[in-house]
Amino acid sequence: MSDNSGKILKSIQPGKIVLPIFIGLAVTAYLLYKEFDPSVLDAVNFSFQSLFWFFVSFLMMAARDFGYIIRIRLLSGRKLGWRKAFNIIMLWEFTSAITPSAIGGTSVAIFFLNKEGIKIGRSTAIVMVTSFLDELYFILTFPLILLLIGRTDIFSFGDSMEVGLPFYKNQFFMFAFIGYLLKLAYTIIIAYGLFVNPRGLKWVLLWIFKLPIIRRWRPHANESGSDLIAASDEFKNWSFVNWLKAFLATAFSWTARYWIVNTLIIAFFGVQFFNWDEHFLIFGKQLVMWIMMLVSPTPGGSGFAEWVFKEFLSNMIPLGTGVAMAFMWRLVSYYPYLLIGAIVVPRWIRKHFIKG
Repeated sequence: MSDNSGKILKSIQPGKIVLPIFIGLAVTAYLLYKEFDPSVLDAVNFSFQSLFWFFVSFLMMAARDFGYIIRIRLLSGRKLGWRKAFNIIMLWEFTSAITPSAIGGTSVAIFFLNKEGIKIGRSTAIVMVTSFLDELYFILTFPLILLLIGRTDIFSFGDSMEVGLPFYKNQFFMFAFIGYLLKLAYTIIIAYGLFVNPRGLKWVLLWIFKLPIIRRWRPHANESGSDLIAASDEFKNWSFVNWLKAFLATAFSWTARYWIVNTLIIAFFGVQFFNWDEHFLIFGKQLVMWIMMLVSPTPGGSGFAEWVFKEFLSNMIPLGTGVAMAFMWRLVSYYPYLLIGAIVVPRWIRKHFIKG
């Protein structure tokens, strides 16, 4: 086993699930202790319909993963079977769940793909294209949702709920706008490198990394540039139909992920399924939340995600229920990956690294 492999394997040890679980539960317990009022339970619906929509929320998460599995099989030229594709997605999500949100599982996804029989060049290309497609979905969806909603309270936070406030006077709009511009710039750079001039972009990267303050990372910039060239060679001649399929799988996955919150609110707080105005607003708020969660320093955004969720959706659910709702959201969308990863990782390591 190479030194690099050893570092990666160390970073995905199942024992690392303890920290994110502890942080998430500790923050949830603190917020419940601070804010919980038993009387708010009167505003929560508990019925067979609640159980049904709670089950649907888990189906949304399964649908999200299914979309990712379809996409990665498509990007691999169907060289990955369903089982291998499932393992890679679960390993990827598990790594994202135990590392800070700003790092995520992308840095080791190339390793997972390579170990499942995909050449290193194509593995790099696949990871870069998945990143490009994810960002493209956000870039296209965010302004569309803003146009459909036509309201500024999508950016309201906690007690600062002000309807009718101009966009430019809302501090969270400015936060989201800056984050959107950064995502847009990243997407344009990746698109330019993938489809127009990968060698030119590599040259620019190496020129930038001549600066004294970042010179020590120049070898990594050189490696990233080479990866970009490989990605371009792999995918710039792809047919429109293949790109459309990959993007639709991406859109399906992300939309299903965001609809988890919508289904939970339908389940417990009486929002009707066909109340599209409310659902678009909830959907839009999650796009803003996603920008904020990207800067979280904790593993998988633990603790920070629960707090942001409670504050951002505080005007969508009865007062005092935000913490419990945040916990249910993480119970569906986060903790299952810790459990699945703890099962999949040891088996995957035994298969690829332990002989006999």
